[in-house]
Amino acid sequence: ASSLARTFSDPSEKMTDDATPRPYPDIGSKPDLPAIERRILERWKADETFEHSVEQRPVDDEFVFFDGPPFANGLPHHGHLLTGYVKDVVPRYQTMRGKRVERRFGWDCHGLPAEMEAEKQLGVSGRAAITDYGIEKFNDFCRTSVLRYTDEWEGVVTRQARWVDFENDYKTMELPYMESVMWAFKQLWDKGLIYESYKVRPYSWGAETPLSNFEIRLDDATRPRQDPAITVAFDLVPADGDPGPMKVLAWTTTPWTLPSNLGLAVGPDIDYAVMELDGAYYVLGDETVEGYAKQLEGATRHGARKGRELVGRTYRPLFDFFADRDFDAFRVLAGDFIDTAEGTGVVHIAPGFGEDDQRLGEENGIGLVVPVNDEGRFTDDVPEWAGQNVFDANPDIIRALRDAGRLVRHDSYEHNYPHCWRTDTPIIYRAMPSWEVRVTKIRDRLVELNQQINWVPDNVRDGRFGRWLEGARDWSISRNRFWGSPIPIWRSDDPAYPRIDVYGSLDELEGDFGVRPDNLHRPFIDELARPNPDDPTGASMMRRVPEVLDCWFESGSMPFAQVHYPFENREWFEEHFPADFIVEYINQTRGWFYTLHVLAGALFDKPAFNNVICHGILLADDGNKLSKKLRNYTEPSEVFEKQGADALRWYFMSSNIVRGGDTRISDQGIDDVVRQVITPIWNAFSFF
Repeated sequence: ASSLARTFSDPSEKMTDDATPRPYPDIGSKPDLPAIERRILERWKADETFEHSVEQRPVDDEFVFFDGPPFANGLPHHGHLLTGYVKDVVPRYQTMRGKRVERRFGWDCHGLPAEMEAEKQLGVSGRAAITDYGIEKFNDFCRTSVLRYTDEWEGVVTRQARWVDFENDYKTMELPYMESVMWAFKQLWDKGLIYESYKVRPYSWGAETPLSNFEIRLDDATRPRQDPAITVAFDLVPADGDPGPMKVLAWTTTPWTLPSNLGLAVGPDIDYAVMELDGAYYVLGDETVEGYAKQLEGATRHGARKGRELVGRTYRPLFDFFADRDFDAFRVLAGDFIDTAEGTGVVHIAPGFGEDDQRLGEENGIGLVVPVNDEGRFTDDVPEWAGQNVFDANPDIIRALRDAGRLVRHDSYEHNYPHCWRTDTPIIYRAMPSWEVRVTKIRDRLVELNQQINWVPDNVRDGRFGRWLEGARDWSISRNRFWGSPIPIWRSDDPAYPRIDVYGSLDELEGDFGVRPDNLHRPFIDELARPNPDDPTGASMMRRVPEVLDCWFESGSMPFAQVHYPFENREWFEEHFPADFIVEYINQTRGWFYTLHVLAGALFDKPAFNNVICHGILLADDGNKLSKKLRNYTEPSEVFEKQGADALRWYFMSSNIVRGGDTRISDQGIDDVVRQVITPIWNAFSFF
């Protein structure tokens, strides 16, 4: 009671006539909730209440909480506050049970979010322009800008009454953290889980870097988009038994890949109708004929053929850009991924721009062409559209096909299409080199480890997360960028004397290069070079590969990297891993939760966490995504100063969103909390 009196009333004690302290203060019936909250925050700060709540608990009875790192180059929004309230409530509860709960804040510093913001601020865009500007200057700007809003973050998080340690925070760009990330990479290399490949993968031409498969599924990265869908006629080379000139119809939603066409794929067991019209014989899936009634009006059926009867036939190239290449190309191939649900049952094959296309091309000895540069523009190999963005070239390519009499049909097609999660540009699939983690090798074990985790809601374990794990693919972890942890691979610059060295610590680097780096960022790390020990001529040098690591690899390393394991705190980490609890929103099943799980399983054969809450997605009152541009929500600071942080806390924590459902945030809903929850409690207090 005396504690409440100090908080809610005038500092001087209220006394009765007989000088006995009163158990309750004199208070008004209409409280100023924000003012009360500010006084409580002042007391907590003055008394170091949070710090004492940790220090007074025993070190041998610890509840371990992992705090996912946000980017500090933007201000916190309601989604961050929602997660923050859960991050506060659960550790407070464990503290009340007598547990020691350290809550260390962290910052995600590297990667595309930082680089895209730097490009915007500097007016320098693209790898070539950044290289000309200077990698050192660019990265220095990233280092500064990435923590631009740390003070604002601390202010908002403190105002929401969340207890967290900002003094002892971790940053993914600091040397100890980066050394632990380097160690993790070396461990994966030694386990045979790192390899380099040249294959088709998601590529962001906006950021000029490959992306991982899970990055194109983050948030609303995959969303509806209008694209042209065209049906094109390919002329088969005449053969014995043909009734006349035969044309195979293929359907595609990526006309820009047609200049790189090197094959056609059919289903061996699919029936293909042969339709005669004006002396030409059109071949398309039997089940798709009805969909082309308009184009085939007046045509007569001339039997059907199984797909396997078409396999091996050759056809004349649509364009002559690669007709003279010795690729053994322009053949009909058997594909195991062909169906007749859409299109014609025939798929055009461009091995440089499709995952199935590349596999089918390799199986049939067909070469690879990639006439698109890092900026998503056609190269001089396609002179008619050289320098043009591939999406911008679609209308011109379609026009050329129409003029050549190849275009059978042109539609507009709306489909879910992946976009770059940072630049918002539509991605393309493109063959290019990348370093990968061989997730498929440990996939079954990752599925088993998932069974040890308590998920809230519980259907996520075998549902959204479990199914994602079962279909997990190898993880592309290299980025053709600048601001990030370096891939610690040094390779001989002369293929005549091949050698690869992988480093896992500053000690190892110092041992081979004679210098102990105090900065692992580019360009400093790129300057470390030494003669190739396997070259007797002494001419070749060991030089670092130019790529940096995917920032998701760094955030997935957080459990051990935040304590500089294994170089420090080895015993503590090994006794306190996995974590007791983490929380983020549901889409992190394909983000942070996933990368934590992959690295924990690969490095330690354990899950990264024992308990996890996946809260739902917060929407505006109108049901749309929260948008600063649309201003369809009230700023958190306004809520704090009008209704108070406790009202918002109750609003979130009592809703279905903390059990995986989605929730709309409304000012009226927060007002209702004040009216129906907080005010009745205050009235009871005021009555006494």
